[in-house]
Amino acid sequence: MNPVDSSKGADNATSKEADAHLDLRGTPCPINFVRTKLRLEQMSPGSLLEVWLDSGEPIEQVPDSLKMEGYHLEAIDERQGFFSLLVRRPTKW
Repeated sequence: MNPVDSSKGADNATSKEADAHLDLRGTPCPINFVRTKLRLEQMSPGSLLEVWLDSGEPIEQVPDSLKMEGYHLEAIDERQGFFSLLVRRPTKW
């Protein structure tokens, strides 16, 4: 897992289940979706990615866009000032 920048908030615990982490707080739509999709495409099938997203448009748009692309959402958790999204790359397309 990538190191987490502790300057970005008090609750920076990442999921122990995730194979990789992507902090997209402060990243506007649709760039956050594009970066998430590119990172997932680099991962092995079946891998789990934890993505941190801002409230508002990012958490409203990115999960739906990922579902439409065939990715599996495992969890969406609200943290202090952001959301943690666990998304799994499918084993078969």
